[in-house]
Amino acid sequence: MVGVNRHTAAGWVRKAGRRSEGQGGRGPHPRRVEYEQLRRTGMSRRRAAQQVGVNVRTALDWDAGVRKARGARIYPDGRRVDYTTGVTTHVEVAITPSLAALEAELDPRFLTLAEREQIADLRREGASLRAIGRALGRPASTIKREIDARSAGGVYRPHAAQRSWVASRARPKRAKLAVNGPLRQYVTAKLAVRWSPEQICHALVKEYPNDESMRVSTETIYQALYVQARGGLRREVAAALRTGRTRRKPRRSAEQRTPRFADEMVMISERPAEVADRAVPGHWEGDLIVGTASQSAIVTLVERTTRYVLLGHLPGGHTAEEVRDVLVPLIGTLPAHLRGSLTWDQGSEMAAHRQFTIATNVPVYFCDPHSPWQRGSNENTNGLLRQYFPKGTDLRAYGPEDLEHVAQELNGRPRKTLDWDTPAERLRGLLTAT
Repeated sequence: MVGVNRHTAAGWVRKAGRRSEGQGGRGPHPRRVEYEQLRRTGMSRRRAAQQVGVNVRTALDWDAGVRKARGARIYPDGRRVDYTTGVTTHVEVAITPSLAALEAELDPRFLTLAEREQIADLRREGASLRAIGRALGRPASTIKREIDARSAGGVYRPHAAQRSWVASRARPKRAKLAVNGPLRQYVTAKLAVRWSPEQICHALVKEYPNDESMRVSTETIYQALYVQARGGLRREVAAALRTGRTRRKPRRSAEQRTPRFADEMVMISERPAEVADRAVPGHWEGDLIVGTASQSAIVTLVERTTRYVLLGHLPGGHTAEEVRDVLVPLIGTLPAHLRGSLTWDQGSEMAAHRQFTIATNVPVYFCDPHSPWQRGSNENTNGLLRQYFPKGTDLRAYGPEDLEHVAQELNGRPRKTLDWDTPAERLRGLLTAT
């Protein structure tokens, strides 16, 4: 119809990022053109897929530029995933951006197709670079770089410029360790003798200080081991890692983790300031010291202002219910003005913290994970208690009278932090003053 050879037309089609609608099912899906027209009008992917009668996953593939051929999915970056075996390989592919990719919604810092058309129109009218920049709300330097980089034969064509820019964004590149060579052989050899990826990364710098080709980051090695699409190293080599894992273990942020207890915790960050500066007495820190084989325990409570110690007997175990049943009467021995709050770590023994608070009217504040310094007085006291109950001791051999004797000894020791007063003297002063 236009008077050119069909091979010339085929070349034009390829450069335009389109495919010929040939015979034998090799052309695009018959509904894809209609789908792309609906997407250009701003319709959502789901609605456009429903209107043309295709699955949303198919529409997602069309938008992403994924092709299906001979029982495999071929991605724009060259990955070929076989349906039947699940094996991922890399193939050399020509970068042919899809229509959806050409007109996808972009970050505001990128020029859009509409802006490129406006540049071409204003350029034909003889507008200066500054005038074009003002019309688009962009610096004149951006317009100059765009025209210099995307013009062909001194003529700026917006659609060709857009296709060129989209093609330049995708840079399919084989992973460093997917290519056989000295670097891959070195990494494989060191993994075989159980070196960690971080050790390999730093050893390469020392052994090959002037060879930039012998460089690989720790993350690149992990990706070659764990991420199937990156590939490069055999599973037998991955098994040499200290963890023994052949797949990466996903980790969640603190906000995404499953709550520690059924009842919501009140964290230490919400604790009143008067507790943190030890200005007001009556606020306690608590923990357990555990006996041999974790079969027995002792509840330790320390008052933050006076460092006064209370000990509770747990001869049979330290479940949440057992700890609650010891804490409630232990706190109950104190006068009301010395029952301000309790700070604890996130151990499972405090799962019944809500029931404890209801029974005693004492709020419980929980420390952050792995932050023992947030209850430093209690940690220090537990260290003192190990003089009496060394690690590995069977605590079932000690009764309530023994614990009372140890508590009295600790409360009778002069403390530097109390100007060499004893905790018992400081507590006695609080009781007599009220």
